[in-house]
Amino acid sequence: MVDSPEHEQSVRIVQLDLAALRALAAGDLVEAQRHVTVPLTPYLVEPDSRHLWQMRVGQVTGDPGSAAWVTGVVVDEPTGRVVGRAGFHGPPDDAGMVEVGYSIDTAERRRGYARAALRWMLARAAAEPGVRVVRASVSPDNAVSRGLVLAHGFVEVGDQWDDEDGLEIVYEVPAGDPTG
Repeated sequence: MVDSPEHEQSVRIVQLDLAALRALAAGDLVEAQRHVTVPLTPYLVEPDSRHLWQMRVGQVTGDPGSAAWVTGVVVDEPTGRVVGRAGFHGPPDDAGMVEVGYSIDTAERRRGYARAALRWMLARAAAEPGVRVVRASVSPDNAVSRGLVLAHGFVEVGDQWDDEDGLEIVYEVPAGDPTG
């Protein structure tokens, strides 16, 4: 999630269907590619990515409508290259909150892709009538990600313990906030 402010990237997030999620969760890049129109990369089947896809498979299996919200692949618009993964943790909750998540391939970091992916998600949230607030949970040790969310108008609202990630600082911004 390293980002460089001097680069303005143009990205889109391509959502994945359940078949693609299952294949990525199993580490089968060839099978996943059969279900996706953009060229997938080995980064998407590394252990951290596979763990995320496994969680998303369970989520989408239980709630098929969440497929339109959860993690997809980040595509660099000019080149069509997949440079990472990003999306929401799920559809808006009853309070209208969505939480963002993003990870850029280590080979693609420091080029502005995390910033562009976050901006894409903020624009999507602002365009959705059911979304009122966007949340980001960041490890206190992740100064780069913390700086990224703060630069987009997020403010610290508390902290939480995540069983997988440990202590996280919780940041929020109203959906449609012009500073985001």
